[in-house]
Amino acid sequence: MNFTLLKHEMLATVKLFSIILAVLMLYIISIVYMYNPEMSNTLKQLTETMPEMMAAFGMSNIGDSLIEFLSTYLYGFLLLILPLVFMIMLANKLIMGYIDNGSMAYLIATPNTRFKIVFTQAFFLVASIFILLSTTTLATIIFSEILFPNELDITAFLTLNIGLFFLHFAISGYCFLVSCSSKDLRTSYAYSTGVPILFYLIEALGNMGGSLEKLQYFTIYSLFDPEKLMAQDSSSIWMLGALFLIGMLCYMLAIRVFVKRDLYL
Repeated sequence: MNFTLLKHEMLATVKLFSIILAVLMLYIISIVYMYNPEMSNTLKQLTETMPEMMAAFGMSNIGDSLIEFLSTYLYGFLLLILPLVFMIMLANKLIMGYIDNGSMAYLIATPNTRFKIVFTQAFFLVASIFILLSTTTLATIIFSEILFPNELDITAFLTLNIGLFFLHFAISGYCFLVSCSSKDLRTSYAYSTGVPILFYLIEALGNMGGSLEKLQYFTIYSLFDPEKLMAQDSSSIWMLGALFLIGMLCYMLAIRVFVKRDLYL
């Protein structure tokens, strides 16, 4: 791994990372604070008013416990979409961004192999996602314990966040593969953004039930089931395994494609 390049990426990404983390923290604190009987009644009324809309974003079941409440209002939309925005921007910047602005020629001209360069970028992407989700997980636990001591099932909550990391690991692998194989930055952004967003919209339509319910099984989001993860259901193990396998295959293929491809610099 190229530690000079790794350090450079850390400094170059700190602003984007801080913005995404700040928005996540603000929303998380607000959601934890909202866990009280008065607000729960208001949210139930809102759900009854717009049942299909709330179901589309995974917010149809408020639940009776703190972890169920957090699962409903954090893991149906916010913790799926905001990290996705971060991954798309970072994955495209790490490879295709350098190719597009001509900087990749300077990187390849250094005494570093293509493998070392692309492996460093892949490692940085995964590490960034892990740190982002670990920070939000720790913050949620701290604020939950401050406001509602001993209310949060920490073991189940950690299991839920492990599942979330594996989901984003798989999606980031796809985004990185697109960045390594696309012909230009516009194409890379189109595919790395379009496919995950399309999958999320299909998942949202499936959550609305009816004839659309089966649609959700055709997306990667169907492998992330908060209820099964919190209950530590045995089926959640193979789901996590599938997500890990998808992510590993995408990253391995991305590295191979970058090492072998012709770069017109």
